[in-house]
Amino acid sequence: MTSGADAFSAEVSGGTRRMRCPRSTRLGPKVLLLAFGVATVAGGALGSERPGAGAAPVSAWRLVVLGVVQDAGMPHLGCTQSPCRDAFAGRLRREKVSSIGVVSRSLGKAYLFDATPDFPAQVDTLTGGRVPDGIFLTHAHIGHYTGLMYLGKEGIGSHDTRVFCTTRMARYLRENGPWSRLVADRNIALSELRLDQPLELEAGLKVSAFKVPHRDELSDTVGYRIQGPTATAVFIPDTDGWEKWDRSLRRLGDEVDLLLVDGTFSGTEEVKGRSFDEIPHPLVPHTRELLRGTRARLWFIHLNHNNPLLNNAEDVLREGMEFAL
Repeated sequence: MTSGADAFSAEVSGGTRRMRCPRSTRLGPKVLLLAFGVATVAGGALGSERPGAGAAPVSAWRLVVLGVVQDAGMPHLGCTQSPCRDAFAGRLRREKVSSIGVVSRSLGKAYLFDATPDFPAQVDTLTGGRVPDGIFLTHAHIGHYTGLMYLGKEGIGSHDTRVFCTTRMARYLRENGPWSRLVADRNIALSELRLDQPLELEAGLKVSAFKVPHRDELSDTVGYRIQGPTATAVFIPDTDGWEKWDRSLRRLGDEVDLLLVDGTFSGTEEVKGRSFDEIPHPLVPHTRELLRGTRARLWFIHLNHNNPLLNNAEDVLREGMEFAL
């Protein structure tokens, strides 16, 4: 396997980090297009353009990073330290809440993963403002589903937008306002997922949900495996420590091409005013060690507002990055 470092080079222009790859073209001043070399089902590389008879190009599906920080964003309300202070003052870029999208611009199709408080801006980035063809929810903490409110009558007033979630999450939305109004008014149409059962969407795109341990006060929590024509990604923005899993993270790292995983904290000292035992996310150094030498490219997402990795572009995702699927 060709490493990501070998497959692309980086440049900094106008304060925005960009990735340069021989197969890619610039998509805009804030877009980072990555086509890192991996073995694919067709024997080619990510980003190749080799359509089959009557099929979309294998690179038609792109995974787009729409936000990288935890539920309350950065700057974080009430935070008086850097980097929040600098972001409030306009000296540092604000970061949107963790979310990704999968889009085929040639097919005119798009799917969103998690509906955050930054929903309007993120949908605009993904589709130009058109409501996605489906929204996949991970769980019922505020940064992961509350963006659904923009689909109601006070917002765009969508009609039967498909929302994919677990049975418990669907029950929470049906039985609690204001989300129950979205269901009753048919702004959203709930589709309950069967865990570990791939859902074939279209044109070579499959999505499956799998259970992850987390603080499940209101719903259960899932991650997603997203399989495109040439590569597979896994999205796990929120989970408790890896030791609580009933599956092997390392094995998962050998099965897929790209891991976008919970990087909330680099160290326990970042937790202010609460016990770390109340919010037991896996720590970044431990995750790195568990995945050392595995096949997948590792990127951290869902960073806390004071996580020092926010200042290290080599280790974390950035809004606008794209990966070919």
